[in-house]
Amino acid sequence: MLQKNFTKAEFVLNSENQYQLEYTIEEIGQGSNLTVEKKKDDGEFETLQVMITRLNDHIFIKWSEPFDGRLIFEK
Repeated sequence: MLQKNFTKAEFVLNSENQYQLEYTIEEIGQGSNLTVEKKKDDGEFETLQVMITRLNDHIFIKWSEPFDGRLIFEK
C-alpha cells in the first residue's frame, strides 16, 4: 500500500460549501481501496468515511472542514 500525506492548506472550498482535495488517477490510481485518515493532535491517525467523487480522470475527496492527514491507496 502507498500513502500520500496532505495538509489543511491543500483543501479548496468548492461551490457546495465543502472543502475538497483533488487528485488525478495517475497520482493515486482508480480510487478503489482508498482510505482517508485524519491526523489527531497526538500524532495518531483515525480513519474517516469521506465523500469521494470522480469526474473524468480526477478524484475529489470532500469534507466539511480542512484537516491534516493522509491517503492510503493501491496504485
